[in-house]
Amino acid sequence: MPTPAFGRPSYAAVLRVPHARRTFAAASVGRLSYGTVSIAVLLSATRATGSYAVAGTVMALFGATTVLLSPLRAAFVDRYGPRRALTPMALIHAGLLAALAVASWRPGAPAPLLAGLALAAGAFPPPLGPTMRAVWSGLIDDSRLLQRAFGLDGVVEELLFVSGPLLVGALVRWAPPAAGVALSALLVAVGTAVFVACPPVAGTRPGTARRGRSTGRPRLAPGLAQPVTVAAGVGLGIGALDLLVLAFAEQRHYGDGVAAWVLAALSAGSAVGGLLNGAVDWRTSARVRLPALAAALGLTLAVAGIAPGVAVLTAAVACAGLFIAPALTTSYLIADESAAPGLRTQAGAWVNTAVNAGSSAGSAAVGVLLGRLPLGVCFAVSGAATLTAAVAALAGRPGAVLGARRYRPGPPATDPERSVGAVPSDVPAEAGGGSPAVPSARGARQGRRGGRRR
Repeated sequence: MPTPAFGRPSYAAVLRVPHARRTFAAASVGRLSYGTVSIAVLLSATRATGSYAVAGTVMALFGATTVLLSPLRAAFVDRYGPRRALTPMALIHAGLLAALAVASWRPGAPAPLLAGLALAAGAFPPPLGPTMRAVWSGLIDDSRLLQRAFGLDGVVEELLFVSGPLLVGALVRWAPPAAGVALSALLVAVGTAVFVACPPVAGTRPGTARRGRSTGRPRLAPGLAQPVTVAAGVGLGIGALDLLVLAFAEQRHYGDGVAAWVLAALSAGSAVGGLLNGAVDWRTSARVRLPALAAALGLTLAVAGIAPGVAVLTAAVACAGLFIAPALTTSYLIADESAAPGLRTQAGAWVNTAVNAGSSAGSAAVGVLLGRLPLGVCFAVSGAATLTAAVAALAGRPGAVLGARRYRPGPPATDPERSVGAVPSDVPAEAGGGSPAVPSARGARQGRRGGRRR
C-alpha cells in the first residue's frame, strides 16, 4: 500500500502509517517471549533436575533447533502466508512450552522428558521478527521512512531482549521458574494471534511465493552473502564479548554484578546507535556502510582489551554497542532489498540465523581461548574475527537476489482504488542445589545464545 505523505521521515511518522502501531505492538508482545523463554527454560530445568549439566543440555537442544530450523520456518511463511503458517507454529510452540512448564514445575522431573520437550519446542517458534520486517516493507514505499522503521524495529527488539530476563527475574521472586516458561507460552500465543489478525497481515495472500514456485525449502542466494557474513561476524563479537567481560571482572575480582553493568552498557550503546542510525539520511549506500560498521565494531572490541579498569572497559563496550544495532539493521535492509517480494521472510531469517550461529560460535571459541591466551589477546582475536567478516563482506555480490531474480521496487503506487487497509497480493506483508537466583544480565546474555533473534 502507498505510504501517506508525512513530511520529513521520522520515527513518529513510522508509527502514523495506517495499522503500523497495532501490528508492531502485537508483534512485539509475541517477540517478548523470545526475551523471556531462554532464561526461564534454563532456570526451570536447573530447579527441576538440580543439575547445571542437564540444564545446559536442555538449553543447547532448545537453542539448536531454534537456530538451525529458522530459515525453514521462514520458508513456510513465504509459501503459505503468515496467517496459515504462523498460527499453527505459535500454537504448537506455546503448547510445548506449557507442557515443559508443567513438567518442570516441581523438582524431580526426568531429564529425558525435559530434553525432549525443549527439543520439540525449539523447532516451532514463529519467525515474528523477519515477518514484521517484511510487513514494514509492505506498508512503506519511501526508502528513508523504511530505514526509520527498521531502525525502530531493531531498537525495540534490543529492549525486549533486555527487559525479558528482568521480567522473569521479577516473576521468580513469587513463583517457580517454570512460571516464566508458562508466561513465554502465553506471550507468543497472544501476540501471534493478534498479529495475524491485523489488516496488513490478515489480508496477505501467498500468491507471489506460489507463482515463483517456492518449494517451502529455505534458499540462500549470493545477494545475501554480504549481510549474512556481517551478521555472523557481529554475532561472533557479541558472543565472545559476553565471556570476555565476565573473565575481565573475575580476574580483577569485581564480581558478576559489575559484569552485568558492563554488559548493560553494551545494550544501551546498541539502542542509542540504532536510533541514531535510523535518524540519519545516509548518502552512502547500505552495502558500503555495512562493512564499515562491522570494521568499526571489530576495532573497538580489539581496543577494549587494553582497558586498565572497569570504567574504561564500560566506555569501550558502550562504544562497541553503538555499531551493533546499526550493523544488524543495515543487514536486514540489504537482505530485504535483495529478496524477491515473496521471499522476504526467508531473507530476514538467514540474517537471524547468522547472528545466532555466530554468537554461539564466538562463545565456544573464546571459552577455549581463555584458558590458553592472555585476556587482552582474546579481545584482539574476537575483534579480528569481526573485522575479517567486514573484509569478506566487501567481496559480496550486490546484484544477486533471493529467488534467483532481481527485484527492483517500483515507484510509489498512485492507484486511487487502493484503500488504506488494502495489501496487494504481490507484496506479502509478512515478508517476514538450591533455588535459582534471580536472573542477572549475565544470565540474560547467556539466554540470548539459545536463539537471540527469531
